[in-house]
Amino acid sequence: MTDYQLRAGLEAILTVAETPLNIITIAGALEVPINAVREELEALRVEYEQANNGLGRGFEIREVGGGFRLYVRTEHDWAVKQLVANENPAKLSQAALETLAVIAYRQPVARGQVSSIRGVNVDSVVRTLLSRGLITELYLDSDSGAAMFGTTDLLLEVLGINSLEELPLVSPYLPGQDDID
Repeated sequence: MTDYQLRAGLEAILTVAETPLNIITIAGALEVPINAVREELEALRVEYEQANNGLGRGFEIREVGGGFRLYVRTEHDWAVKQLVANENPAKLSQAALETLAVIAYRQPVARGQVSSIRGVNVDSVVRTLLSRGLITELYLDSDSGAAMFGTTDLLLEVLGINSLEELPLVSPYLPGQDDID
């Protein structure tokens, strides 16, 4: 396979990928060594960044959720904002966002614990988050038998992060956390 064929094949795969693809999957699809894919991904990333006299392209390669995918560069969000809004009008409610945040920061966590933290019943919200694939049942607690929930790779992808460690700290926003000089 020539360098051009590898590059073109890699770009074609990334263009149609609906979810981040791990490097092993890409290498298998292209039938090339993992190191060749890794080197070409980095070369493409640099090429895209340096295009247009260093202003970059309208898209970039990001490593998110354990894989690689093409994304719109942040500074070009304006160009697709309306299109995306029209395609996916169903947004999460405030209750769903709050429940998702509790699960993301406290996982693994039981539905009862989430209800206790939020002060309301979260059964229907948890069903919504499960149906959208943003959370999953991780296991059943051996002591209580309660289902323990956590977030999915889809949530990482939607947030544009690679791991939960990249979630912002919430401690600066909690009561009593003011800086003491």
